[in-house]
Amino acid sequence: MAWVAPGLMLFAALGQRGRECFRIGYFAGLANYLCSLYWLLFIPFPAGAIVGWLALSAYLALYPATWVWLCWRLFSRKEFVGEQSWWSVVGEFFTTNWSQRARWTLLSAAFWVALEMVVGRFLSGFPWNFLGVSQYRMVPLIQIASVTGVYGVSFIVVWLSISLAVALLRIVRQPGLRWGWLLELRLALIVLIGVMVFGLNRLLQPAQTDRELKVALVQPAIPQTLLWDHREDANRFDKIMDLSKRALAAGPDLLIWPESSMPNFTEDNFRAMTNLIVAHKVWMILGADDAERRPGATGPGEYENFNAAFLLSPEGKYVARYHKQHLVVFGEYLPFARWLPFLRRILPIPGDFTPGGRPVPFELDAAAAVDGRGTRDGDAPGRRSQTAATGLDRSNATSAVRLSVLICFEDVVPGLARRSAGSDIDFLLNLTNDGWFGESAAQWQQAANAVFRAVENGLPLVRCTNNGLTCWIDSRGAIRGILSGEGKAVYAQGFMTAKIPIRPAGQKREPTFYHRHGDWFGWVCVVLSVVMAVRSFLPKVARQDTGA
Repeated sequence: MAWVAPGLMLFAALGQRGRECFRIGYFAGLANYLCSLYWLLFIPFPAGAIVGWLALSAYLALYPATWVWLCWRLFSRKEFVGEQSWWSVVGEFFTTNWSQRARWTLLSAAFWVALEMVVGRFLSGFPWNFLGVSQYRMVPLIQIASVTGVYGVSFIVVWLSISLAVALLRIVRQPGLRWGWLLELRLALIVLIGVMVFGLNRLLQPAQTDRELKVALVQPAIPQTLLWDHREDANRFDKIMDLSKRALAAGPDLLIWPESSMPNFTEDNFRAMTNLIVAHKVWMILGADDAERRPGATGPGEYENFNAAFLLSPEGKYVARYHKQHLVVFGEYLPFARWLPFLRRILPIPGDFTPGGRPVPFELDAAAAVDGRGTRDGDAPGRRSQTAATGLDRSNATSAVRLSVLICFEDVVPGLARRSAGSDIDFLLNLTNDGWFGESAAQWQQAANAVFRAVENGLPLVRCTNNGLTCWIDSRGAIRGILSGEGKAVYAQGFMTAKIPIRPAGQKREPTFYHRHGDWFGWVCVVLSVVMAVRSFLPKVARQDTGA
């Protein structure tokens, strides 16, 4: 439907005045978001869930509404508005020449991308389910994201959708022109074929790898309400420990627990966990809360809280930590809660997290510890370097393996993933907890978005989740393994092992064009959209000034 919907809603507004164009686009967008974001209703705060679902959908619907209105506002500066029927207006539409229509379809696709750029950044951004993400299974097509980011895929889908709508209307409106419809499609089809050829060629290129890292991913499937019930802490810990023992029987190099996996760092829990990894000589990464005293704090309770990931060595030693940078609004912090305290009653979040400062590479070797601000042990007073025997020899990974952690929906944010994917990084790791949303489409949607972070940066991406979708994605965007397959079992507790390809020892990864240049394509679309919007309004302003 992604290849049909943009053209369909655009031509539903053909011949309508500006306000009506906006209304048609708004209700089309509202229907889309109310359906696709229904999983927000699973949040265990009924009042807040309903308000959040309606408010977010109503806000996001403004963007397709603006798009429909702007596209017709800019069509050759010609208004197809009047008392005539829609069918007559279609005939008038084809009185323009082909070059005008072709330029308009291209500009419309650029407008769509420009608005996605705004959605992904405004009010901290919500870069969720861009139109191009719908093509995550079309592996040859999405390779263009290694150049343009996901925005390039959105552009192609919108461009072809509008061109297809124009071609179909021309078939019915001007049946005498046997091959006229092909004229409307030719540019978009040529580009689509070129993109597919590029993608197939990229898929045929051998990956730069000669080693593997065997990872064990544990999925405890703890309901969100139990995460807050401290009476269940012991049961939670026993469950994840039992799953870990079974997973370690496969002899992995790295054991991974998801976000919010550690109930609390009691002495007994920490000893049991470190004894387990020491016994199996395995590295470990887990997600848990972290706290630090505020700079200059004097009182006993003056701490900053972080959503964190920790790296432990095969000797049971703390090696590194990463603090989540991009926090979830209304989930990890409440904006304006100081001035609007009633928000705490609607969404009773006990406290706000503090965002981390930068990516922190985790190095699986005899490495110095790195803290959440990116400093090594030797850089901070009172700390010393940690050295550990590595368990990587069981695979072919004979030297250090470096990875970057993304927590929660950070694997949905293109810019953040790009900053984390340095040239010496072997793969990205996402630790997430979608227990908030029950057994819903949220887990699949996040995984679909994550596919593009792998393609954009040319890196494998491993996902360890609380209740689905635990999987790993190769550097070309193919989902190579899913815990418990494709059925309902993806939400259940369990574990899986996977062998992640690693770049050759001592060789730096060749960065993708997108990794070097970022969202250049999106910004080009933004600039083009602004220029064309200003030009479209200038004649009207000039006429008003002349009349005055």
